[in-house]
Amino acid sequence: MRKPTLSNTKQAQVLAPAKDLATLEAELAEQEHSLELEDTVLRLSDYLAAVEMVIKQTFDHRVWVKAEIRNLSSKGGHYYFELAEKDDDGKVVASCRGNLWRFKAARVLAKFERATGMPLDRDLTVLLKVSAGFHAQYGFSLTIEDIDPSYTLGDLARQYAEMVDRLTGEGLLNLNQQLPVPFDIEHVLVIAPEKAAGLGDFQADADRLASTGACHFHYYNATFQGNHAPSEIRQAIVSAQQQFYGTYQRLPDLLVIIRGGGAVGDLAYLNDYELAALVAEQPIPVWVGIGHERDKVILDEVAYTSFDTPSKVIAAISNHLAQLIAQTLQYPAQIKQAALRQLTMAEQKTARQLSQIQSQTIGRLTALQKDSDYEWRSIQQSAQRQVKQAVRLTKDLRAQTQVVAYQQSAKAGTYTTNYQEVIIKSARQQVIQTRRNSEYLRDIVLLHRPSRVLEQGYTMLTDETGEHILTSCQQLYPEQSIYIVLKDGKAKARISDIETN
Repeated sequence: MRKPTLSNTKQAQVLAPAKDLATLEAELAEQEHSLELEDTVLRLSDYLAAVEMVIKQTFDHRVWVKAEIRNLSSKGGHYYFELAEKDDDGKVVASCRGNLWRFKAARVLAKFERATGMPLDRDLTVLLKVSAGFHAQYGFSLTIEDIDPSYTLGDLARQYAEMVDRLTGEGLLNLNQQLPVPFDIEHVLVIAPEKAAGLGDFQADADRLASTGACHFHYYNATFQGNHAPSEIRQAIVSAQQQFYGTYQRLPDLLVIIRGGGAVGDLAYLNDYELAALVAEQPIPVWVGIGHERDKVILDEVAYTSFDTPSKVIAAISNHLAQLIAQTLQYPAQIKQAALRQLTMAEQKTARQLSQIQSQTIGRLTALQKDSDYEWRSIQQSAQRQVKQAVRLTKDLRAQTQVVAYQQSAKAGTYTTNYQEVIIKSARQQVIQTRRNSEYLRDIVLLHRPSRVLEQGYTMLTDETGEHILTSCQQLYPEQSIYIVLKDGKAKARISDIETN
């Protein structure tokens, strides 16, 4: 059913019976005459017959009356109405019966359904062309001559617009659409009419998808037409959420509300504010697939995503999972590339560090050698100077200090030899220490080679193809075949259990 516009609503004109002066005088005369009957005892049938005559004479014309259908029944082709008027608080301020007789019912109801796309039913506000009637046995009632469908369309449009405005004002219209897109759709709650054709189409594709283990569907039934439809759908949504949380201790990934094709007028039952507000406030995305193409219901306005048919809902779920799988299949190659980059960078860094260590070691050894040579030359020069000085002193004082000269010469030689040994020993110790440090650093570098790591008892896990290295529990699943790479070969294993930290 297309959303009607209020501009199509006809303004009803309430007709009042025309009374001339003669008629008024006659009525006053009858009233004066009736005062004489106050003490007269009448039979009920006579009194009611008089009331019937007054009603027929006074309300013998047809008028347009606006009323709400509180109840509607049919028998023998005749339709019996319970009509009412309510105030702003919903309190009934007027009510009466109405009759649509068989010889007019088919034409009037067909015109109403053709114009509105929905059958005449209770809780609708209608504009009726009626005439008053009174029967001594059945009491007062209105005879319905015609029903203006344009007024009902306008009233439905007004109610729809009021719901949209209210949802917008309360921040609910786009609330569900602000939720993040689900990354993985693993569990889906499905609310649908039992044994509906749309549910069958949806379930046929859903079963094929569920058989792969990629997604699990949980079905709950509710009536989608009739006055009790909104409350049953609300109850199904709440019960489904509670049962799922009690089983899995978490929320599902998606809530799906679907309904197949059918009478266009049945969609009007889904235009319920309380149902729309509940859908808007769901903590998970809600996908709606109502069997229509052009017309909207209020659930389409508040849902995260709206589809034309249930089949398009399951197709969207399948497409989402297919995109997720394609994206996931790219992860091993990306991880391998990242690992190769890290290994290449580590090798380059290790080579640079080894080169720096070698350069620093050679530099230190060269500096030590230079320092040692310099010290040795200094010692030799100093010794030579001292010897020359001693020779000069010896020549000058040979006679007087020959003994002292010999002692000094021996002392100088001993001192020179000891000092030389100390210097050489110190230089050799520094060279040895430097060589040890260089060898230690070299050993550290060599210990971290992959082949060396494997020889120490460590292993490496790959997938069944041997092309992808497994580094996380997230890459494992039960019954998966893997290879354990050792220093001298590899072994094939199967995953039986997974425990994550």
